[in-house]
Amino acid sequence: MSDRESTEYYTLLCDDPSHEVVLIDCGPREMDVIRSVRKVTGLSLWHSRVLARQAPVTLQKGLSAYRAQSAVAVLQSAGARAEWRQEPEPGERAASSP
Repeated sequence: MSDRESTEYYTLLCDDPSHEVVLIDCGPREMDVIRSVRKVTGLSLWHSRVLARQAPVTLQKGLSAYRAQSAVAVLQSAGARAEWRQEPEPGERAASSP
């Protein structure tokens, strides 16, 4: 691209922005959380355990708000600390943590 060209992104009002599910902490019931990670992601038990032990980690991306909230509810019912977030738009930068 030349200096004069630039890319602009627009979000249409009818578009449902994509969301991601983040596992923050397993909590005291690690095995229950591992099973929940497996249920949410569809991964093997071994891969689910590896992901759960890497917390904080993003488990899924590109979900609708409803699916992200449902996945977080499954994880929280197993004793995990999890949250869903709206994914940043293309061209946006994620805010850095201090």
